[in-house]
Amino acid sequence: MKQGISALGAVLVSLWASIAAAQAIFVQVEAHPSLTVAQNRARAFAAALPDVNGFRLGSGWYAIALGPYDENSAIARLQRLRAQRAIPADSYLVEAQAYSQQFWPAGANALGAATIQLPTPQLPVQTEPPEETRREALRGESRLTRQQKFNLQIALQWFGFYQGAIDAAFGPGTRNSMAAWQGSKGYEQTGVLTTRQRAELLGEYEAVLASLDLQPVRDETAGIELELPRAMVAFDRYDPPFAHYNAIDDSGVTVLLISQMGDEATLLGLYDIMQTLEIVPLDGARERRANSFTLTGENERITSYTYAVLGDGAVKGFTLIWPAGDDKRREVALKAMRDSFAPIRGAVLPEAVGDGTLEQSIDLISGLQIRRPITSRSGFYIDAAGSVLTTAQAVEGCERITLDETYAATVAASDAELGLALLRPAEALAPVDYARFQAAIPRLKSEVAVSGYSFEGLLGAPTLTFGTLADIKGLQGEATVKRLALAASPGDAGGPVFDTSGSVLGMLLPAERTGGRVLPEDVSFATDAEAIATFLSNSGNAPAASDRADQMSAEDLTRLAANLTVLVSCWE
Repeated sequence: MKQGISALGAVLVSLWASIAAAQAIFVQVEAHPSLTVAQNRARAFAAALPDVNGFRLGSGWYAIALGPYDENSAIARLQRLRAQRAIPADSYLVEAQAYSQQFWPAGANALGAATIQLPTPQLPVQTEPPEETRREALRGESRLTRQQKFNLQIALQWFGFYQGAIDAAFGPGTRNSMAAWQGSKGYEQTGVLTTRQRAELLGEYEAVLASLDLQPVRDETAGIELELPRAMVAFDRYDPPFAHYNAIDDSGVTVLLISQMGDEATLLGLYDIMQTLEIVPLDGARERRANSFTLTGENERITSYTYAVLGDGAVKGFTLIWPAGDDKRREVALKAMRDSFAPIRGAVLPEAVGDGTLEQSIDLISGLQIRRPITSRSGFYIDAAGSVLTTAQAVEGCERITLDETYAATVAASDAELGLALLRPAEALAPVDYARFQAAIPRLKSEVAVSGYSFEGLLGAPTLTFGTLADIKGLQGEATVKRLALAASPGDAGGPVFDTSGSVLGMLLPAERTGGRVLPEDVSFATDAEAIATFLSNSGNAPAASDRADQMSAEDLTRLAANLTVLVSCWE
């Protein structure tokens, strides 16, 4: 059983004996990260208690405290209110210097006020009434309504003691969870909560709900009503097809209401688009039906949930983005949002809202950041199965690799010395064309062209950069490297180097500093075809030899390059 208040009083007196009598002391009863929640809780305490104040803490949280008192009055006030259960059991004493700006009551200055001296009470030997017996607790429990029983199971589930169904039936599972909760609090584990214990359990759970401040919201413009955690988010703007409710008080929570005219094609298009956004992490379940879809995603920063449904010629839904590590509160908020979600017929977010001055960017969709890879480089198909050759640097340290930002791939083989990496697509591909390698030694000063994604995918297609073959070996005499007189971009690395017939004579390597020196912009290097052929053969691939001899027109070379060049992207 819990210790009596008399023992607590002795501890408190010892703890505060070093504080001067003139020092202002407060009884802190609660603290919240949200100013709105703290204001509401201060108002609730003030309805039952005098001397209620609200202060900002150095941590950025907001404290609710009673006072200011002198030392003896503060100790007595804490003991009496805890014995009466008028304040939380974990309330404690705080020196005035721990507080800064006062937010409750408005305009007050309790930090500069004189301390309140209360008459010293005569503490009774028994400060709390005796606890109910198990029979008395069962008798009180029998008078509970079905909803009250629901609430107890929900609270036990929230705190991790109950794993069963919320059915208001107090069977063995519920009894065991009650006993476990009692044990965690130092109570006798009877498996039946007393009136006082039920109040304590529900009070702790209600404090969680208060920190969310779930309230119904009816957005007439978006045509959606649902409950939102108003302590976490507030309306910011309309940016079709979304209504943005952004984080307040650094909550880290964001809500999007989805609303647009459309049909099944619109719904499926939204399904695809949402998955390109950073707010929908890749790890998570996806479910798509004819008239609705759900998307879940999580990473080390956030957990995301999106639901959308088609009805009455409109697509409506919501997205909830919540900071990682706060799963229990997120589950409460998400359940409330799902259960209360209701489209308003006849109201849909128009295609344009406001004055048209919203930020526009190729990296944004309706004000939301598109997921972008760490780097994007070039590669090219080397066989009919869709295997891709690229630079080893392009795929180093990647958690995920994609081809043309669509198809997943893995590294089948690599050679750091040659700078080569062979990629296998996760699913079989059928490229329009693939590389044919030039076996003959190319002629010096002959014209060459590199096909690559010079702008790392922004243009959606590869470009050709023309130059000449400056040398058939590297600056240090490397036989596996060719030097090109060609000004390449970083995104071109990994792309095929063509001769005038359209045969591949090498793969462009990334630009590097040589001996601490920066080379001229028009100096580039490529791994030659013979080294590539050896690498592919050792990896179980038979490189295709070219039989082309005639010069290819610029148009045909451009078409060939587009058919076999691939955008290789590295993702976190």
